[in-house]
Amino acid sequence: MPDLFGTYLNYNFPEPQYLGAKYIHRGWIAENIPDDVQTIFDAFGGSQSIAYFMKQLEKTTITNDFLCFNSQIGKALIENSHEKLTSTDVSVLLSPNSRPEHFNLMENLFSNLFFTVEEAKFLDAFRSNLEYLENEYKKALAFAIICRSMTRKVTMGHFAHTRALVYAANPKRIQRNRSLCRPIEDIFMELLPQYNAAVFDNGKENYSYNQNTLDLLPNLSGIDLVYFDPPYCNSHADYQSFYHLLETFVMYWKDKKFINKTKRYSPKRYSGFDKNADAICNLKKIFNYSKDIPYWLVSYNDRSYPDINTMVEILEEYKKVQIKRKIYTAGRGGKGSVAGSSEILFVCMPF
Repeated sequence: MPDLFGTYLNYNFPEPQYLGAKYIHRGWIAENIPDDVQTIFDAFGGSQSIAYFMKQLEKTTITNDFLCFNSQIGKALIENSHEKLTSTDVSVLLSPNSRPEHFNLMENLFSNLFFTVEEAKFLDAFRSNLEYLENEYKKALAFAIICRSMTRKVTMGHFAHTRALVYAANPKRIQRNRSLCRPIEDIFMELLPQYNAAVFDNGKENYSYNQNTLDLLPNLSGIDLVYFDPPYCNSHADYQSFYHLLETFVMYWKDKKFINKTKRYSPKRYSGFDKNADAICNLKKIFNYSKDIPYWLVSYNDRSYPDINTMVEILEEYKKVQIKRKIYTAGRGGKGSVAGSSEILFVCMPF
């Protein structure tokens, strides 16, 4: 098992506010990594908290997420080994909008929905100036921090509801979370040193991809262990609906339709894991693509689809399977982490 008191554990991953994030389980998950594992692939990186912990354990870490805003976190904190945002970079980012005729998407879409007009204009200006950062890792850091700042501004930390400004004017909610009424710029400046301090070099060549793992897995080689945490149905699997605003901000689309009351982009990207009709078929695909990878760790929740017996049946076609279980004693947000439900880890070893 890995040395959990390694060289890089004094670095701190900026704590996420992300549905399904396994941040609180990272030590438990890592306990199940065999000693001989050197290269790890996190196939559904999400918040990137697990990939970051693997990097801390001095593993060559490859992470992937099909949503661009998540992959930018991976580029900023997994692939990046030393680039940080300087005071000069921040001055550029916080300058007035360099191209207001083009960078006005946040104002046009999300004013008086998730943000005030002035906050939306600030985000457009920030996005316009981000283009002046020539270094890809500095850009990724800027994206990661401003996206986290936006989730701090919105109750529940996601964008699948329309009550953001109502909550931001509620004194009782503000008392519980003062960020609801703070300027996004202030939140960004507060988070900046945390993200800069999280950048480190573990001496390995680490990578962050932005692909559907169904497409990426067949093209990878040299992986010792793959960690799977796909978006299981019945457990808030539709991340594009919950975090559409962040993806829209990063991609800055001008050619999408924006639909429903939350102004979600349309059409959505194909996930393959957010509908019951696709889930089992695509789980079988990713496990088949991974059959030559010696070790698998598969996160799961016992309220998910497919059910746990079906998951075991699928996994046992390829590996010996042990089931590890942690019971939630209190809810943490999201359908899969209510009190009484269990976090499951399938530990899959060669026959």
